[in-house]
Amino acid sequence: MKSKQFLSYYKEYVQIGQNYNISEHQNDYTNPQVAQYYYQIYQYGLLPRGQVFSIFYQEQLQQAIALYRLFYAARDYQTFYNTAIWARQNVNEGVYLYALSVAIVHRPDTYGIVLPPIYEVYPYYFFNNEVIQQAYRYKQQYYPQRQQNEGQGSYNGYTINANYSGYYLNLNPEQSLSYFTEDVGINSFYYYYNIYYPYWLGGQDFDYSHDRRGELFYYVYQQILARYYLERISNGFGEIPFYNWEVPFQTGYYPSLQYSNGLPFPVRPNYANLYEYFYNYGQRYGSNRYAYSYTRVQDFERRIRDAIDRGYVYTPDGQQVYFNTQEGINILGNLIESNPDSPNSQYYGAIQVYARHLLGYSYQPLNQYQVAPSALEHYETSLRDPAFYQFYKRVVLFFQLYQSNLTSYTEQDLTYQGVEVTNVQFDRLVTFFDYFYSDLSNAVFVTPQEYDTDKVQVRARQYRLNHKAFTYRIYVNSNQEQQASVRVYIGPKYDEYGRYVNFTQNRLNFVHFDHFRYSLQKGENVIERNSRQSYFYQNDRTSYRELYQRVLGALEGNGAFTVDSNEAYFGFPRRFLLPRGSYGGTEYQFYVIVNPYVPYQQGQQQQQSQGQKFYYPRAGSGGLYVDGYPLGYPFDRPIRFDQVYYNIPNSYVYSARIYHRDVSDINSSNASNQ
Repeated sequence: MKSKQFLSYYKEYVQIGQNYNISEHQNDYTNPQVAQYYYQIYQYGLLPRGQVFSIFYQEQLQQAIALYRLFYAARDYQTFYNTAIWARQNVNEGVYLYALSVAIVHRPDTYGIVLPPIYEVYPYYFFNNEVIQQAYRYKQQYYPQRQQNEGQGSYNGYTINANYSGYYLNLNPEQSLSYFTEDVGINSFYYYYNIYYPYWLGGQDFDYSHDRRGELFYYVYQQILARYYLERISNGFGEIPFYNWEVPFQTGYYPSLQYSNGLPFPVRPNYANLYEYFYNYGQRYGSNRYAYSYTRVQDFERRIRDAIDRGYVYTPDGQQVYFNTQEGINILGNLIESNPDSPNSQYYGAIQVYARHLLGYSYQPLNQYQVAPSALEHYETSLRDPAFYQFYKRVVLFFQLYQSNLTSYTEQDLTYQGVEVTNVQFDRLVTFFDYFYSDLSNAVFVTPQEYDTDKVQVRARQYRLNHKAFTYRIYVNSNQEQQASVRVYIGPKYDEYGRYVNFTQNRLNFVHFDHFRYSLQKGENVIERNSRQSYFYQNDRTSYRELYQRVLGALEGNGAFTVDSNEAYFGFPRRFLLPRGSYGGTEYQFYVIVNPYVPYQQGQQQQQSQGQKFYYPRAGSGGLYVDGYPLGYPFDRPIRFDQVYYNIPNSYVYSARIYHRDVSDINSSNASNQ
C-alpha cells in the first residue's frame, strides 16, 4: 500500500503521478533499456514509501542507482520533469530525493539549479528529538501567532529554540564538540560532496577523470580531520583517538535522533565489542553480508596495506597497476573509496560501507525493506558520530603510508625565484555564536487545505559558530610581472599541553584557508583579502521558503531570480573559516606560500572540448581546481627538514591568536566604536 504521508498535493503533480507511464515513453529516453528495466523492477515491488532508506544497504542502493539512470537518460528536460514528478508521487521518499539530487547536479540541462538546504528537506536528520517533538506539539495545538524576532523581521509562525545534544547528555568528553559535529552547515557540506561524487558513480556512466576524484577523496577527508583537530585544540582536546578492531570501541554515541516513521537511531554504548559474537548476539542474520563486517573490514585493510607495501595493485585479470606514477594517489583514492574507477573494487572492497555498519552498531535487518541504519549510514548524520573521525583517521593513515615512500620537497623545489613574501598582517580574529534560523515545516504533516494556504510555519533557532569579518594582507616583492598561485593554510602551533609542534609532525593538521591566482607586478605588491573571498567556503544556504518566494517574484516580473552561484555547488560553511579559539586567545599559525601559476590542463581541455564556460564548478569538469599543483601542496609529501619551509623566501609563517567572545560583547563594542 502506498504511503500518503509525503505525497504532494499540487494538482499538476497528482495528475502526472497518476497518468504518466514509463513503459509508454521508453523512446523518450536516450537508452530505452534503462526505462524498460526500471519499469520492470517497479512492477516487481521496490522499497515502500514511508520506509527508511540508506545507500549503505546494497539492495536499496541498487534501486536508487536505477532511478538515477532513469532520470539521467531522459532525452530532454520535459521528459526529465515528468519522470521526476511521477517518481515524487510513486517512489520511496528517500530513494527519490537521493536519485533526483544526484541527477540534477550531473545532467547538463539542469546545470545551475540550486538544491534546497537538505536540513530543511529532512529536519529529522539534523535536529534532535525534542525539537521535532515540539514541532509536532505546535502543529497539534496550532494557533495563529505572529512573532517579531530581532534581525529577522516579522514571522508568521512558531520558533523553537534548538540545542545540541551536548546540552542534554554527558556520555563522554567528545559531547562538548557537538556544536561542530552537529552543525547543519558542516553536515550539509558532507552530504552535498557525496551528491556530487557518489562512490558508486563513475567509469562508463560518468567521466570523473578531469576531477582526479581519487585524490579529491583523500583530500576532502584529510581536510575534515584537520579542521576537526583545530576545533579539538580550542576545547583542550588532543589528537583524534586511535582504535583497534579487536579492542572494545571506547567512545559511545547516543544520536538523539529519530526517523520520520518514529524509529529511533541505533545507539552505540561505551566500550562496544565489535566482533561478530557480541555484535550479532540474539539477532537473526543468516547470510546477511553486513553481519560479518568485523571480518570484512580487517580483510580489506590487510589487502590495501599489502598493495601499498608492494607498490602496485592487481586488476581482476591479474594485471599490475603501479602507484609510483603521477597518478599514484589518485589510483589509491579510487581503490580505497571502491568506486567504479578502482582497479579492483571487488577484491580490495568497500571498506567504508562495512566499517560504517560495524561502528554505527546498527541492527541486522529482518529483511531488505526493514532496516534501522545508524547515524554513520547516512551522509546527513555521519559527522555527528565521533567514530566517523576515528575511522577516517585510519583511512588517511593508508595515504600516509603511501606518501612515506615519496621524496620530500627540497628547498630548490619550493623556491620561487625572484619572489619574496616580506610580511603578513591579519586583523584581530574573533569568533562568537549567533542565532541561525532553519525552516522545520517538513517535520510536520499538513492537510491539503493547510498545504495550499501555507498556514503551518515552524522554524528552529540555533546558536552556530561565526566570526567577525576580517581582512588580511600579504606583502610580496617580485622582480617582474608574472602570474602566481597564492595558498594560505591555518594550522595548530601547540598541542593540547602547550608543546610546540613542528611542521614535520604537523603537516596533516593544516587546513586550506585560501587559494587564488594573482597577477604580480614588478616591485612591491600588497595583496588584500577578506574573510568573504575564499572560494572553498560557502555562505549559509538560502532557505527553501526564500528561494520559492524569489522564483515567484521573478515569474511575476518583480526582478530577476538571483542566488549566490556557489550555492549550486558544495563548500565548507564560511562560518567555520576560523576555529572557536578561547577567551584568552588560542594561538594558531598561518602558512602562506606563493608559487608560479601552473594552469590545470585537464579542466581547461574539458571546458574547451564542450565549448562551455562554467560559472561554478560542474562535476566532471575539473573546474574546482585553481591550478595544476597537487591538492594540499606543499604539505602533500613528508617533510624531512621543516626548516626548509621557513627558509624559502616565497613563504611566510604568521602566528595569530583567535579570541572567542559572547555576541553581546561584540555588539556593544561595535556600538561604542560608532
